[in-house]
Amino acid sequence: MMSRYILMKASTKSSNRPLVAAYYFPNYHADPRNAAVHGEGWTEWELVRRATPRFPGHHQPLEPLWGYEDEADPMVMARKIDAAADHGVDCFIFDWYHYNDGPFLERCLEQGFLKAPNADRMKFCCMWANHDWYDIHPAKRGELTNLLYPGTVTQSVFDSICELLIERYFSHPSHLLVEGAPYFSIYDVSTLVKSLGGSVLMARKALDRFRAKVVEAGFPDLHLNAIGWNCGILKGEEGAAMQVEDFQKLGFDSIGGYIWVHYASLNNTGKSVADYASLRDAYLQAYEKLRNGTTLPVFPNVTMGWDSTPRTVQSDIWSPDLGYPFTSIMKTSPEGFRQALTKIREYAEADPGFRMVSLNAWNEWTEGSYLEPDEQNGFAYLEAIYSAFGLADKANLVPEEELASAV
Repeated sequence: MMSRYILMKASTKSSNRPLVAAYYFPNYHADPRNAAVHGEGWTEWELVRRATPRFPGHHQPLEPLWGYEDEADPMVMARKIDAAADHGVDCFIFDWYHYNDGPFLERCLEQGFLKAPNADRMKFCCMWANHDWYDIHPAKRGELTNLLYPGTVTQSVFDSICELLIERYFSHPSHLLVEGAPYFSIYDVSTLVKSLGGSVLMARKALDRFRAKVVEAGFPDLHLNAIGWNCGILKGEEGAAMQVEDFQKLGFDSIGGYIWVHYASLNNTGKSVADYASLRDAYLQAYEKLRNGTTLPVFPNVTMGWDSTPRTVQSDIWSPDLGYPFTSIMKTSPEGFRQALTKIREYAEADPGFRMVSLNAWNEWTEGSYLEPDEQNGFAYLEAIYSAFGLADKANLVPEEELASAV
């Protein structure tokens, strides 16, 4: 039987090692919505396979070491879990999609991760990816106009989402808890506010109802995390319009980051390749400003890379200044990634309370940010994580049945 673990406060930890959590993008399994648009059995592996070099020295197509696997297969997911846990990744944060007319891409989590025989080796949680979903698989040059699924939902749908999360995920033995409270992240807070009445006050009431439902289910509280950024990536993203004080007024418990290009835009740079170290430093400046401007905990992010060219029509002339996904790419090396991990671990360790470092990403193959092994680098990026963080100190993870005596 799997044992539930609860992360304790830093004062009870034997080390300062933060939790290491990798974002997981679940578009590598068949889904009815994708079938309706792209054909039966389509997954984003199709874009990975068909990618071509867009300029001299550009490395495409990317070749996954494990092949083009179905992530909704629990045995396929078991290998991912083992590789992640063996190299110091403690948690998958699943990009989680639920629109007004229902869920999207949920089989990876529900049939893959939750049914994997080794799911107790890792934590999991969800980040509600509540952004507009445009047809960018692939995107043609020019303005993106084909909106498939709007990110806003009705208040009744939001309430049903809350109930689904509590019933299906929060009570699972492997769900991430912070001091006993289920961790749940929201990608676009601006879209959330639009969904919940259009004002911070009305949205706060809906989030308070969510929190109350969680407490009624037997948890001490809910840990709500807001993703913050300075500039949008996808068409229609307005999250940058949300101010830190809005997060506090909405009752969020922490602020996280998703990817560095939310803080240093790669649009209209005129360059094919952006410098990794420069983007790292630009992110760190934005992170320090954010951390100094709020009393909420701010969890730092480390991004492995960026290359959205597989999401462009390969026969179109490519240019890095036409807006997503026609942007510059950001390329690093395993050693450059390791150095960034080591530097950002220092920032995380300096903070009190619960500590987390998020990684982008476990498998964003079509955006060039992936930790899964490939034919070019093998396990080198995972080995960089192990070098910078090692494995989680099991003293940080207290079995639920021992919680009373541990506090």
